[in-house]
Amino acid sequence: MTSAPSNALDVIRGQGVVAIVRARTADDAASTVDALLEAGIRAVEVSLVTPNALDVVRAAAAAAPDDVAVGVGTVLSVNDVTAAVTAGARFIVAPAFDASVVQAAIAAGIDVLPGVATPTEAVTAVAAGATAVKVFPASLWSPAVLREVRTALPWLTTVPTGGVSLETAPEWIRAGAAAVGIGSALTGSANPGATAARLLDAIHDARTGT
Repeated sequence: MTSAPSNALDVIRGQGVVAIVRARTADDAASTVDALLEAGIRAVEVSLVTPNALDVVRAAAAAAPDDVAVGVGTVLSVNDVTAAVTAGARFIVAPAFDASVVQAAIAAGIDVLPGVATPTEAVTAVAAGATAVKVFPASLWSPAVLREVRTALPWLTTVPTGGVSLETAPEWIRAGAAAVGIGSALTGSANPGATAARLLDAIHDARTGT
């Protein structure tokens, strides 16, 4: 196995993508996770809206190499945090900021990305201990808005999610996002693995200016 990064955020920052898996069945979710990992994705979030999502996380986390971070999304309560940690999640993602959820994740030693819609919410979440913030839904913002916000708050680590496409992902990265969260644009494609490979290439090009 490879040497483990210090935390899940290192994995997320390193590649610039959190692949979000929502599926109608656990089997579909597991197949999608496998396809994404085989394509080179290193941070996968399985949403709790997926039936038996924690079983999918448990299996994926147990089989994943050290340089892969499997997380749980749509976390809404402290109980959700506890269940995610028990299943082996290395990070959790929430659609909104809840201080108790953030504190529970930090106490458990895993990274937490709460959803925020405004700079005020972002600053509040970070002050509460959030590892990074999920700008959600990103469709309320734009890369230009993110760039302006980070001019005032250059230390803010953001992962725009919700409405991010393969075409706009590089724009968010160039605007200063640490990573982007992508769900249906990636997992809903005819070939998620091939789509993931194209996405990784686009993010690499955005970061290197090629």
